[in-house]
Amino acid sequence: MEWNSQSAEEIAAALRAGEVTSVELTDDAIARIERDDKAINAICVPDFDRARAAARGADQARARGEDRPLLGIPVTVKESYNIAGLPTTWGMPMYRDFVPAEDAVQVSRLRAAGAVVLGKTNVPLGLQDLQSFNEIYGTTNNPWDHARTSGGSSGGSAAALAAGFGALSIGSDIGGSLRTPAHFCGVYAHKPTLGLVANRGMVPPATPALPVDLDLAVVGPMARTARDLALLLDVMAGPDPLTLGVAHDLTLPLARHQRLSDFRVLVLDDHPFIPTGSAVRAGVNRVADALADGGAHVERHTPLLPDLAEAATLYTQLLFSGSVARFPAEAYEQLRARAAGLSADDRSLGAARLRGMVFSHRDWIEANDRRELHRHGWRRLFAEFDAVVCPITPTPAFPHDHDPDLLERRIDIDGVEYPYLDQLVWAGLATMPGLPATAVPAGLSPDGLPVGVQLIGPMSEDRTPLRLAELLEQRTGGFQAPKQGVPPGVRRG
Repeated sequence: MEWNSQSAEEIAAALRAGEVTSVELTDDAIARIERDDKAINAICVPDFDRARAAARGADQARARGEDRPLLGIPVTVKESYNIAGLPTTWGMPMYRDFVPAEDAVQVSRLRAAGAVVLGKTNVPLGLQDLQSFNEIYGTTNNPWDHARTSGGSSGGSAAALAAGFGALSIGSDIGGSLRTPAHFCGVYAHKPTLGLVANRGMVPPATPALPVDLDLAVVGPMARTARDLALLLDVMAGPDPLTLGVAHDLTLPLARHQRLSDFRVLVLDDHPFIPTGSAVRAGVNRVADALADGGAHVERHTPLLPDLAEAATLYTQLLFSGSVARFPAEAYEQLRARAAGLSADDRSLGAARLRGMVFSHRDWIEANDRRELHRHGWRRLFAEFDAVVCPITPTPAFPHDHDPDLLERRIDIDGVEYPYLDQLVWAGLATMPGLPATAVPAGLSPDGLPVGVQLIGPMSEDRTPLRLAELLEQRTGGFQAPKQGVPPGVRRG
């Protein structure tokens, strides 16, 4: 059996039943990586010797009667997490030799749960792209079409899952970095509620691994099934033991409903700043139809929805104010001069990016106050709905584009070009207020490429979108592995 194409839940059951050993699983995963990853380039830092040792230890532990949530299951980890003894570079050449001495808190939690870490997965330079390529490790290709991106910044993890390189992976998300690769590669990912999952040790190289509270960014699970997402979130969730964990335990509320027919769902597919491509719109409609066919209450409009244009502007300003906060003073002054030249009437996302880059503390506080109003608006909405279904990006995976100037790049949406970074607005819908969002497969495009959608849920009620994802998976089939050969209409690179 191709064990490493199975779900973590199925693998765990087989391990408990003695149908397979962790050593066999790990050897199979390594053989698969050595056979197939030359064309995909998902695993940028293999750790096979330690993985085999961990697998032997897992089998010995099971023989002693131990059982842990991930005992003996092969997994991968995004390159940006510190793993003692392995390089952490974030794709930046100046840090190619940086090797941390301590595991990130999430790597420690994986190991404590019994997982076997196969290695680290590829990322873009500085984690700042919707693609995964860098000068150190090269380009990660989409397993469905090697001429297209696997997404970013957790693109290596999504590609690894789609290709069968381990059953689970962990990534991070501030601009859709969990959800976009899942959408592009046809797998599952969950962006947790802001602050739900400790992030210590997922830091730029040579930066102290401190338990900081991040403004927008989260770390979270990736998998090939919705149930596996929930399994891995249970391992990852909880406060940092150095801070809130001293006094707090986490108890996530149960999902609001167990039956699809009890869910109240709002479906969105139009955004004021960027059109939704036909392939993604069709995916949203497939999910909407599956919900309705299952008896869920589905609506397309509500006056309770916070203003999407203001939400996108706020997200853009908050995102870019953080991204340039440590720019040299000279570069910052140049940005201030450019921002001062903007017309007061310019309400484009490009103008929002530039204004956000030069926010004063006062500006940031004002934007944060508006964010709190949006959060309250979402609370009112989720009193009437249980989840929101919407796109993750406007298109399926696009061809590799390595233009170093992201502001000069364009994204093709049904034959019309738009600014590359404007496609972040759908991811930002959940990120700006800190809401949980689960990326789920929604079938294939006419060209045979995966299409995903996100299920946004109420704050701190992560089990609700995860349960809805599981119910949808039962109706739609969920993950499909890339087929051998050339899918109809797709050109292999």
